[in-house]
Amino acid sequence: MCSEEHERYMRMALRQAEQAAEEEEVPVGAILVHNNRVIGKAHNQVELLKDATAHAEMIAITQGASAIGDWRLTETILYVTKEPCPMCAGAILLSRVPLLVYGAPDPDRGGLSIITNNCDILSGVLEDECRNLLQGFFQALRKTSKGDQLE
Repeated sequence: MCSEEHERYMRMALRQAEQAAEEEEVPVGAILVHNNRVIGKAHNQVELLKDATAHAEMIAITQGASAIGDWRLTETILYVTKEPCPMCAGAILLSRVPLLVYGAPDPDRGGLSIITNNCDILSGVLEDECRNLLQGFFQALRKTSKGDQLE
C-alpha cells in the first residue's frame, strides 16, 4: 500500500479522534481496513461508556471482527492516531492484525513491545497532526482544570 493510501486512512482516523475531542474524550481515533474497505472505525469512548476498555482500537477491532465474521483479522491494517497502549497492543496481537500504522508515539503508555515480533509497524504517518490534536486537547484540559480551581 502506498504512503498516500496510508495518509488517507490516517486522515479518517484523525476525524474520529477529533470527534472524541468534541465529546471530551482523549482524542484517539482508529480505522480498520480489510481489502481496501473500512470495516471498523471508532474513537475513544471511555468517559461516555464509563469503561476503561472502550479505546478506539478495541472498538474498531470488535467492529471489524463482526464485519468479516471472524476474530482473526489476518488481512487487515489498523490505523491509529496514537501508539496503542499495552491493552490495545495485546488485542492487536491476539486478533492477528498484521500491520499497525500509527501517528504519534506514546513514550509513557505505549505498548508496542508486546507486538513487535508478530506485527509489522509503520509509525509517524501524519505524526505532527496526530500529536498536535493530542497536545491541544490536554492543554485545554489543564487550562479548564486550573480555571476551576481558581473559582
